[in-house]
Amino acid sequence: MAADSSSFASPSCCLTRHLYLRCRVDFGARALRGTVAFTARAEREALRCLVLDTEDVQVFKVTANGQDATFGFGEKHSFKGTPLEITLPFELRRGQEAIVEISFESSPKSSALQWFTPEQTSGKKHPFLFSQCQAIHCRAIFPCQDTPAVKLTYYAEISVPKELVALMSASRDGEMPDPEDSSRKIYRFSQNVPIPCYLIALVVGALESRKIGPRTLVWAEKELVDKSAYEFAEAEAMLKTAEELAGPYVWGQYDLLVLPPSFPYGGMENPCLTFVTPTLLAGDRSLSNVIAHEISHSWTGNLVTNKTWEHFWLNEGHTVYLERRIGGRLFGEQFRHFQALGGWRELQNTINTLGDKNPVTNLIPNLNEIGPDVAYSSVPYEKGFALLFYLEQLLGGPDVFIGFLKAYVQQFAYKSVVTEDWKKFLYSYFNNKVDILDKVDWNSWFHAPGMPPVMPVYDMTLANACVALSQRWIKAKESDLGSFSSADLKEMSSHQLIEFLALLLLESPLPVSHVQRMQQVYDFNAIKNSEIRFRWLRLCIKSKWEEAIPLALQMATDQGRMKFTRPLFRDLYSFDKCRDLAVKTFLEHRASMHPVTSMLVGKDLKQDQ
Repeated sequence: MAADSSSFASPSCCLTRHLYLRCRVDFGARALRGTVAFTARAEREALRCLVLDTEDVQVFKVTANGQDATFGFGEKHSFKGTPLEITLPFELRRGQEAIVEISFESSPKSSALQWFTPEQTSGKKHPFLFSQCQAIHCRAIFPCQDTPAVKLTYYAEISVPKELVALMSASRDGEMPDPEDSSRKIYRFSQNVPIPCYLIALVVGALESRKIGPRTLVWAEKELVDKSAYEFAEAEAMLKTAEELAGPYVWGQYDLLVLPPSFPYGGMENPCLTFVTPTLLAGDRSLSNVIAHEISHSWTGNLVTNKTWEHFWLNEGHTVYLERRIGGRLFGEQFRHFQALGGWRELQNTINTLGDKNPVTNLIPNLNEIGPDVAYSSVPYEKGFALLFYLEQLLGGPDVFIGFLKAYVQQFAYKSVVTEDWKKFLYSYFNNKVDILDKVDWNSWFHAPGMPPVMPVYDMTLANACVALSQRWIKAKESDLGSFSSADLKEMSSHQLIEFLALLLLESPLPVSHVQRMQQVYDFNAIKNSEIRFRWLRLCIKSKWEEAIPLALQMATDQGRMKFTRPLFRDLYSFDKCRDLAVKTFLEHRASMHPVTSMLVGKDLKQDQ
């Protein structure tokens, strides 16, 4: 088994196969307290030891089949946490199982959990909690084999204040009063499809739901629930399309949960319950491709999983590919190509930021001494997608290639894989096209930094208008500024506006006079769509337009989606006029930010604690 450089667990000695979690959510102490019991199977003879991952977790007691087991913590590592070494009171033969039960308490500083006071929520009355375990934060809730190489089923009983609702990445299995405390109730959950620990998820808050499809509820605080139900109404159409492309949906329910604005990602594909950022609530369903992305993870990522985080592109590249195939089915093939080209620009932008010699821009990076959060970028998504899009064009087009993807999902369902497994399967599936496959520069695609060795072919129909308008602005002299008017945007969709601004961001900054004129004729400040607003504010700050500083600081702190917050803070930090203000604003908001966001923005602004 490929060793996971982000985990202390050794699944080749012992495998955890099922987990039973019982815990109490304590808002006062900002802690989860309870027991976690694993069904552990020996993978070798004479097994006495088991090593689990932990980070800032207290352990009070460990038993194996009801007998006390001795345990101790190893040496703390900078990002992996601390190994928990358990010695069993008996030996296990290969294939034998034991129930290992650990009583634990999470830390108020847990990197996996964000706790909100009532004032920080939309409703202002009740506290709120959510977890984010990807990539390696499940160990900051309870001890576990925190590696995607290991998959397990789980059952959970969660005690929460009775006015709140608990949800998990699992089927809801009823609720009951807490026999130990009449002010609380217990919610039960069951996940019968084996998943890696990073997909275990919990949310507790004053949540309401609306039914938006035969297998879909949308959950949110009362203030956002109707808006969310409207925004995500296409979920069932997307699910059906995904099933046609990738095979049956095996998870039963597909619910959506809209989190508070500090949620650090666009979405998180927790099984049965996708978590999404409220920055998707554009009012016109134009950002619903994130939902298509999270739905696609039900096959690529959740069903077939990368074995280690070096192979993250297997999760994300395939998921972006499926997401864009869904978009193509629903909105036309030109739209798919347009989104694909936007992804290539996004990759160019990321590589400009990280540097084209930076080893984290390899499709398969070496994560030996680098945390997955620090290495995280759009590279596995967009370079991974570009490889698949290139192969699709090489091997016979979209209909041929989707046959491969469906077969790949079938072949490796419920398993964890590395790139070599994927490549071998590609060669065996296309065994009549080996000569074509042999011409692919695999080494550069996988192991070279910077942009891919080949650019796929893109249909430019929808992109041409964006390119033409961006070129007009780039070439415009002061005397030409009068030639622009609001009519320029008449025929453009919000997707095209995003692309227009993205193209300008790849060029040298525009003169301030240009962005001022752009605001006069297009009134971008009035646009609420987060993807447009984000790129517009970056453009203004790069052009050193001082009037945009307060707006950019506001967007960087009103929400905490790292895709927006980190580049905005970085641009503000690079603008000498507002560097000190950017640092001051970050320090004022740091305490209410998600722990991972706070850590990474701190690094960006040289404010590491």
